[in-house]
Order: sequence, then C-alpha cells, then structure tokens
Amino acid sequence: MMNTIPVNKKFPLKWLVLGILSLVLFVGTFVLVRNLVTSWCLSPLPGVALTGCGGNDSAPMFTETNNNTPEPGLPTPELPPPAPVIPNAELPPAWDGASRINVLLLGLDSYDGSADRSGPARSDTMILLTLDPKSNTAGILSIPRDLWVNIPGFGYGRINTAYMLGDANKLPGGGPALAMKTVEQVIGVPVQYYAQIEFAAFVRLIDELDKIPVFVEKNIVIDPIGPGADEIFLSRGPHMLGGVEALAYARNRYTEGGDVDRAKRQQQVIMGIRQRVLEPANFPRLVASAPQIYSIIQDGINTNLTFDQIMRLGMLASGVPEENIKRGIINYEMMIPYNVTVNGQNQAVYKPIPDKIRELRDEIFTAQGAISPLAQGADALDLARQEGAKIAVYNGTYTSGLAQKTADYLRSLGFDVVIVDSASNFPGTTIVVDRRGRPYALRYFKELFRLNAAIQIQSNYTPEAPADIEIILGPDWAASNPMP
Repeated sequence: MMNTIPVNKKFPLKWLVLGILSLVLFVGTFVLVRNLVTSWCLSPLPGVALTGCGGNDSAPMFTETNNNTPEPGLPTPELPPPAPVIPNAELPPAWDGASRINVLLLGLDSYDGSADRSGPARSDTMILLTLDPKSNTAGILSIPRDLWVNIPGFGYGRINTAYMLGDANKLPGGGPALAMKTVEQVIGVPVQYYAQIEFAAFVRLIDELDKIPVFVEKNIVIDPIGPGADEIFLSRGPHMLGGVEALAYARNRYTEGGDVDRAKRQQQVIMGIRQRVLEPANFPRLVASAPQIYSIIQDGINTNLTFDQIMRLGMLASGVPEENIKRGIINYEMMIPYNVTVNGQNQAVYKPIPDKIRELRDEIFTAQGAISPLAQGADALDLARQEGAKIAVYNGTYTSGLAQKTADYLRSLGFDVVIVDSASNFPGTTIVVDRRGRPYALRYFKELFRLNAAIQIQSNYTPEAPADIEIILGPDWAASNPMP
C-alpha cells in the first residue's frame, strides 16, 4: 500500500529538505518515459486495478515466432502461456538503516493507440538504485524495457510487462511487487522498495531547484511538449535545463543508441539533481522552498518507503561522494537480439547474457566491485571452493544413479553438496540455476558442464532456497563427463 509522508517535527528542517530531495534523486528519472508529456497513467494503490488507461485488463499473450529456433527455457512457438500462478508476495526484510538498500524506480507508460499496446500501464523505465552505508557507496543500474525474461507465475515476456501483469491480475502487492520480484530474479539481488512519481511533480521539483546541470555529449533535438514547433536544439556541451527540458532530454529515444542512450541521459539527470541538491549556495533556496517541495512530494510520489526511511536515505545519500557512485547500463553487449510475436505483432526483444549481466551486477552491487584481475588469474576451482556455495544436484535423465555419482564427484572436488534427488522434469540439457549469486562457482560449473551461459545458466534469486546453486543434469552430461 502507498505510504504517505506525514510531517514529523522531530527532524530539523534541513534534514527534511535533504531527505525529500534525496528521494527525488532516487525517483526522479523514472518519469522520463515515452509519451509522458501527453499522457500518464499511475496506479494510486498497489494491487488496485488501474482505470482510465484505455484498453482492457487482460494480460498479453507471448509466443515465439518461427523465424528463430526456440531454445530451452523459452516458450514453444505459437502456444499460449500457462495459466498464471500467483507468486508469493513476501518481500525481503525491512531495511534496518545500516545494511545495503535497493530501490526500484518505475516509470509507467499509458495507452497510446499503438498496435502492441493495450490494458494497464507498463513500466517503460526501470532503474535499480543501491546504497550501502557500510562502504559509503551507491549505484545506479538501468534495465532495458525490452529484456526477455521469466516473469514469476507468467512465463517469458518483456520485463516491462511485469508491472502490468501484477496490476491486471490483482496480485498481492500489485504491479510494483511483481516488478520487484522479476528484477530480483534477473539481476540476482534483493529489492526491498519501489518508488513512482507523477511527471508533473518531477517537472516542478526540477524548477524548484532552479534548473539542473547536464553535459550534452552529442547534438540532440528535444521536443518538450510533443510534435510541433517547440523543438529545442541542444549543442554538445554544458547546459542548464528546467523541468520540462530535463523531461524531454531524458525521454528522447530517437538517437543512434536508442534505449541505451536514453538510459545514459536519465543517469545524467539523476546526477544533475544530486549536484544541485548538495550545492551549498543552493541550500538557502531549498530551505525557503521546503513547504512547496514537501507538497509536491506528498502529492506526486507513490512508494513503500516510510518517512523515517526517507530521512535516513537522505542523510546517507548526501554523504556519498560522487566517485563512490557506480553507474551501469545493461547494454547491447549484454543482450542477444531476438524476435517474438506479441498479440499477433512481430517485435524485437533482447535475451539477456547472464554472465555479462552478473559481472555488471557485481561491479555495482558489491563493495569490492567485479571480480578483480588477481581473482581472474587465480585457480578457478580454488576460488569456487572458497566461495562455499551449497549445491543441489538433480537427475534430469533416465540414467540411474547419475545424481549421486555427480554429487560424490563434486564433493571430491571440495564442493558442499546438500541435496541429491531426482528432477521434477527432464530439461533435455544440463541446467544450472543460480539462487543466491555465487559467481566463482557458476564460472567453474560453466566450464565443467560445458554450458551455454545464455541458455543453460539461469538466475532466479530465491533467498529462502535450501541451496545456492541447483544443477539439473541432462543427457549431455550423462553421455560425456570427466567423472571416473
């Protein structure tokens, strides 16, 4: 349920300003989405069906086209998805104020009359932010809307439909809960909180800051209020953008790099907001505008963060130096172009490359960053053993005793095998499922089982799972393996 932000007199006014504006730092850019200038659809309460968005409330059906050979883990061509199974809506424990916190920013699109668009709003923009008080670091990860992923309970679809499916099917927690669980599964980190903001509130907040600084890397034409004679040319170099201009700058998708370029601009806007909030010369203006800022935030933000948590975030975020803020985008080097049919329309999507996304994740969401060159040069088996992953081995073949023999072999290598059993299905090829993020073990298993990382390694973040990594043995392993 949406948390309002009650006035709390125990906080000094400067803390209130920093807290609220730091929340803006966390939520500002998710409003920078396609067609937001002309229309907006926002769910006022998680779990409540949207109204006034046009279309019907039915969920879309996803099918593969025949111009690509389906691979394991993706739907069978032209078959409808299975009936939805409502996933558990339980979220990670509430933030304790001292541990790492992850917040998902959701920017929603709305009905625009296009052939592939109907029903409730989708999350056109998804940005995952992290803050770690222990290491005094923060991070920003942009997730492309066309990533083709497994949505819990619904099978494969574009990641931007998770929000829509949660709302349309009135799941516990609605669209935000399902979007968070989907991102958890794809990225492999817990997502405790979400935030949404109305675009008008974003524009007003930028204006209260008296514009934000942005360095335009390439000449660009922006259109603040849609098609018309109001286009603005921004030359390469530094600019100060007001709210409407900042919105148009970050929502523009029609540049050479498409959504990846847009993600870069959105992150620029986030950093521009941060810079203005923390400028000492700008603080008197913020204090004087505190009542207006508070009103904008109270009316325009939907989040499951409490007021006290916002205050803590504000104080912590203000103390993180810019060089400690890691920024990343899931770009075209981390995805494979693919074609699917959505509601009868052929569309281009991207299948994630798990290994490359995991490396980016570790760079942003761990204090030590990605695997260091020293670690890369070390013995792979020794690194995997030191990681201490708990392993489950399942026999997905008709070869009797294969799971037990494999478990004994892995134990002889120093792995902690905690489960040995038969698989509930026969995948046709060996599959490794990463439940809690164990990069060294996964890297070793990739070589041991000769896995295709894009197909045979799956990320499904499940903190309560009995094992960190599940290995479902296939006939490929039964036919050829190094076991004595």
